[in-house]
Amino acid sequence: QVQLAQSGGGLAQTGGSLRLSCAASTSSFSNGNVGWFRQVPGKDRAFVASIRWSDGRTDYSESVKGRFFISKDDDKNAVYLQMSNLKDEDTGVYYCAGAVALTAPYQYWGQGTQVTVSS
Repeated sequence: QVQLAQSGGGLAQTGGSLRLSCAASTSSFSNGNVGWFRQVPGKDRAFVASIRWSDGRTDYSESVKGRFFISKDDDKNAVYLQMSNLKDEDTGVYYCAGAVALTAPYQYWGQGTQVTVSS
C-alpha cells in the first residue's frame, strides 16, 4: 500500500517560517487529493489545507489563508506546506493525508511531525 513519508517541522519563532514535505511512495493520489491536518493535545485533528492533484485546486482553513501555501511536485509524488508568518496557535502535530479519489476519504496518513511556534 502507498506510504506517506513526512519531513520538516521543528521549532520556529513567532513570525517565522517552516516548510513541511510529504512524499508518497507511489502516484496513488493522482486522481484524488492530498491534505494537511494538525492536532493539538485534547482535540481532534483539524483541516489545514488540501490540493486536488489533477488540476492543483487548493483549499485552506480560514486561520491559515494568506500565510500557508500548499503545492505539489508531480515528478516526486510530493506535497509541500510552506508556512509563513507563523503564530503560536499554529503549534501542533502536522499530518499529511491522501485520498485516492475525489469522492474517497483521507485513508492514508503520514507519521506526523511536530511544529512548535514560540514567542
